Amino acid sequence: MIAPRKTFLVLALLDAASVFVVFNVVSLLRNLTAGSVIVSALMLPYLILGFAIYLIDGYRSRTDMLSLDYTSQHIIAILSAMVATVLLTFAVIPGGYELQSSRIVVALSYLVLIPVTLGYRRLICQKAERMRESRSIVFIGDDASYRAFSAECKRLHMIQSVVHAAMTPTGSDAVPFRQIIDDAVSGKLPLEAIVLRETASELNSEVSRKLVEFYFNGLPTFTLELFHEVYWRKIPLYRVNQTWLFQEGFPIAREPVFERLKRAADIALASVGIALTAPIILLSILAVWLEDGRPVFFKQHRIGRNQVPFVVRKIRSMRVGSEKSDLYTRPDDKRVTRVGRFLRATRIDEFPQLWNVLRGDMSLIGPRAEWDRLVENYQREIPCYHFRHLVKPGITGWAQINYPYGANLEDTLRKLEYDLYYIRHFSFRLDAQIMLKTIHVMLFGKGQ
Repeated sequence: MIAPRKTFLVLALLDAASVFVVFNVVSLLRNLTAGSVIVSALMLPYLILGFAIYLIDGYRSRTDMLSLDYTSQHIIAILSAMVATVLLTFAVIPGGYELQSSRIVVALSYLVLIPVTLGYRRLICQKAERMRESRSIVFIGDDASYRAFSAECKRLHMIQSVVHAAMTPTGSDAVPFRQIIDDAVSGKLPLEAIVLRETASELNSEVSRKLVEFYFNGLPTFTLELFHEVYWRKIPLYRVNQTWLFQEGFPIAREPVFERLKRAADIALASVGIALTAPIILLSILAVWLEDGRPVFFKQHRIGRNQVPFVVRKIRSMRVGSEKSDLYTRPDDKRVTRVGRFLRATRIDEFPQLWNVLRGDMSLIGPRAEWDRLVENYQREIPCYHFRHLVKPGITGWAQINYPYGANLEDTLRKLEYDLYYIRHFSFRLDAQIMLKTIHVMLFGKGQ
């Protein structure tokens, strides 16, 4: 399998070559270069293209670039890069820049880059998938932990087989660790990684020595918590307790400078968002009124940062008073109106929350702002649930784009794992990634 760093380097070089070739060929076909070659001016589109693809994990070896989801995200990323390049080229950069000769050249070049950059990514991914199918993940831990890990691998569509390594003779299906070592060394058992449950007391000196040897020979070795973060980008709840927060830190989540910059970005983007979405909101309000009458807005008390309650307003998508019959919205819920179904799928019903962002109750990006009635239940049932209130809730967030709408306590637990990952890795880069993937969710009707 191609190593992650090598994958990044190969794709970055292929993208650079593609930008160089495509822009020059399109310029030549448009008779704009007269035989000369554009070189230095292409640094800007390359950097913008690379950053957009980076935000959708387009350089990450573990990204499934064969999926329809990734394909749509890739198209959105390159179209966003095209818009950014056109704006910078013709509205910001002073005259004399080579690409200012034609907007059509810039637009056509980016359109050609969509199938080109996606094509070789799919080829590389297909090769990596074939190699990954023949590899195994060795899990070292107790039976219950192994069963939970194996089930999560299956739920998240991992294609590698999972082998349970036994430290001592056991009646379960676990394979003796000594045999795994022999099979790995002989090549009978190609390994993807070793995952170690955080109970090192059961490891004897021979096992520990062999794990160190594997690690220094380049075989990825993870604790179970680190595997969750690296492969699945979430925090396993079994590792979270009342002291975990203080052990891990989260300095950026409480950094005043970062907080002020994020707030400034929220105000600027929410202001632009309200101006742009005002006609859509008005048309949606009219549609709701025509189908189901008044009120056109739905008002609810939510819990914000530091557990401070606030009132949120959304465009009403369910029949009046229907929230009293069930706390959750179910698939094909009869309480959702026809207009409401469309509003939920496109997330248009969330647009009025931009006002909450301007007020400072919410951020554009963060954990979902939950209903105060649900929060009371969750805090009784889920230890450390209140950690998600360390940051402002958001209109969209890491959990919202990675996990379907929650309709029970189990779903809430799974979404909390993603919320905690977001809080730990709080950054502008992660926010930009969430924003780009949210566009994909809205365009392809995956909202709830």
